[in-house]
Amino acid sequence: MTRIFSGVKPTGHLTLGNHLGAIRGWAEVDQHRADSVFCVVDLHALTVDHDPARVRRLSRQAATLLLASGIDPERSVLFVQSHVDEHARLSYLLECVASDGEMRRMIQYKEKAPVEQARGGSVRLSLLTYPVLMAADILAYGADEVPVGEDQTQHVELTRDLAVRFNQRYGQTFTVPRATRPEVAARVMDLQDPTSKMGKSHESGAGIVYLLDEPDAVRKKIMRAVTDSGSEVVYDRENRPGVSNLLEILAASEGGDPEDLSGAYESYGALKKDTADAVVELLRPVRERHRELVRDSSYVEEVLRAGAERAREMSRPTVDAAYRAIGLLPPAPAVTIGGGGAAAVGGGADAAVPVNAAR
Repeated sequence: MTRIFSGVKPTGHLTLGNHLGAIRGWAEVDQHRADSVFCVVDLHALTVDHDPARVRRLSRQAATLLLASGIDPERSVLFVQSHVDEHARLSYLLECVASDGEMRRMIQYKEKAPVEQARGGSVRLSLLTYPVLMAADILAYGADEVPVGEDQTQHVELTRDLAVRFNQRYGQTFTVPRATRPEVAARVMDLQDPTSKMGKSHESGAGIVYLLDEPDAVRKKIMRAVTDSGSEVVYDRENRPGVSNLLEILAASEGGDPEDLSGAYESYGALKKDTADAVVELLRPVRERHRELVRDSSYVEEVLRAGAERAREMSRPTVDAAYRAIGLLPPAPAVTIGGGGAAAVGGGADAAVPVNAAR
């Protein structure tokens, strides 16, 4: 069965863009067609200055929202990245295969490093190397597909390069994944800056609809959305980004084609009202289910515990195989003491190779 891996980073509250661009597709399509692994990638949140308590809070909130959005732990594996040591174990091995030049060419590093420097802070080494950790996230599970948006395609290409390079140097170890575009994804832009993606970590939240926003807040943000010069409702992403963004949000929320919808409106006000109504209804069951899950914290904890256990079982054989392939000495086998003295478990020439390392 095809295996997919996807993750969400707890650097801010999840947004309508996260939901329509990725999470809804995971819940409605991916977990029903593939062996699905979904992860809250909390280690990635440490690449910039952060509040530890906030990272913990957002990690739990993200996991709870994934469940509220329809991720089924009976169908999928859902866990928190830092709960599974194999991610960090494999990341270092891949750093020994990656090059400095590859890291410095990554678009997000080239964009984020100057921002950190402009704030007067130092750039953390992890900001440079985290694409390797992302590669480890994917390769540890033998993922065939990685559903990503356009801005993450470069990271999957790096993952493919590292997998091929490792396999060529040290023997066949990793599945080489491919990036895929989510089937039901929508590209959601900031309501105040429709030329920029709706991102959860923007300093101003005026143009961002968060999944846990109250209905009145959702309506207010959409009614205040930036539109374009003129008054004609036309779908033209390049020349009319504001109204086109609203049409895409409406189409994604209710189903339909944004170009067809444009002909049904004679004013921006009517379009905004219908878009606000559609988004409120889209998010209502997510907010209600999230409220229920918050009251049942033990359920969420058990889902994450069981998910981490399954994730370890899935990833450890591959990571152990990579350790052997690259030349690291396997740990000595366990011994038992009884009867006449010490006896090694599982003797013979292969005694030093852990059973779970076989692949």
